[in-house]
Formats: sequence, structure tokens, C-alpha cells
Amino acid sequence: MAVAHPFRVPKKPCTIDIISDPVSPWCFIAKKNLDLALQEADHLYEFELRWHPFQTNPDIPKEGIDKKKHSEEKHLKLWKCIFRMSNDGIEYKLSGVMGNPLDCHRLIYFAGEQDHDMQHDLVDEILLGYFTEEKDIADREYLVECAGKIGIEGAAEFLEDPNNGLKEVTEELEKYSGTKQISYYVVHDANSHLGLELCCIALLYHYAYTCCITKM
Repeated sequence: MAVAHPFRVPKKPCTIDIISDPVSPWCFIAKKNLDLALQEADHLYEFELRWHPFQTNPDIPKEGIDKKKHSEEKHLKLWKCIFRMSNDGIEYKLSGVMGNPLDCHRLIYFAGEQDHDMQHDLVDEILLGYFTEEKDIADREYLVECAGKIGIEGAAEFLEDPNNGLKEVTEELEKYSGTKQISYYVVHDANSHLGLELCCIALLYHYAYTCCITKM
């Protein structure tokens, strides 16, 4: 039987709800910085991360639009600014297709039903391919490939039926449609420890500066 270290402080539970749009560069940068914050606080907190859908451009057609052209028309300077803000050595690419992320949201929901850690890893895998390898975020083969790398079983069968997860995702899209800024993090402290709230919020603000944070 393992003996607890007399000077080791038990980890405190902390749940973070993440409202995010996978085609948004803000959300990708925020996700990378969130991971830094989680690493920094890993010895203090037992995190549970729950991803929720948001669509900045809900009218994107299934076949997608040209990502670079969209960026030039909308906010190319903003994208370049965001990329310079992230000093992590990743080469971002604006070329490729910006597809409708509905199937991506459905798969992220499916992953969360299995395991929240795998859900978080799946988001990372999908976004890396989309922003650095010009992958199509609406391509089901690509999504299934990402799920396979994480160890999520049944992804192909789940996505094959367009109704799977659609009700749940649609309800959450409606629920979070009023979110003013994304990524949006809601930090829950199950034990209502003020110290936990302040420390966790401070770490998130320090690293994940591209998101809006609320404590509950």
C-alpha cells in the first residue's frame, strides 16, 4: 500500500469548460497556451476539461471556402498578429480549405462521452493538422484518422450517421451562441476554495491570454 508523502498537498479538483471554434486561430493559440497553464498547475490541481462547440461562421458550406482568401478579406493582419504572439515554433499556414466544422464538433462531443482527456487530445490533433498541414476540418477521413491516433474507437461509424450527436451539438451551439469572445473558459471550483480559484485563474490569465475566463 502506497504511503502518502507527509509534505505533499493533495490535488484539488478543478473543472474547466471550454467554448471554442476549431476554425478560429484565436482558439488554436489559446489552446496551446492553456496546455502551458495546465502543465504549470499540474502538481496543484486535478483538471477535468470539457469542450463545447461554437461557430463563428455558421454559414460555411459543407465543401468549405478558401481559407487564405477568407483571411485576406476578413482579417489577414489579425491572423498574422496572432501567429506572432505565439512563440512556440509552430509554422502556421493560411492556405487550404476552411470547411464547416459541424462534423468536427460532433466528433469532439463523441470523444467527450468516452473520456475527457482523449477529447482534449483529439482537439489538439485536429487543430494541428488544420492550421499547420492544410487539412480540411470537414473531411471525415481526416477526422477519423485523428480519432484513431488518440485511440478513440467507433469514430467512423459515429460520423457515418449525420444524426449522431447532432441534437446534442445543436443544443450546445444554441446555448453558447451569445458568447462574446472565444475561446471562453469557465473555471469551476468544486470545493469553493478561494485560493484555488485565484491561483488557477492567475495561471490561465498568464498563459492563455487570448481567451476570456469566468470563474464559477
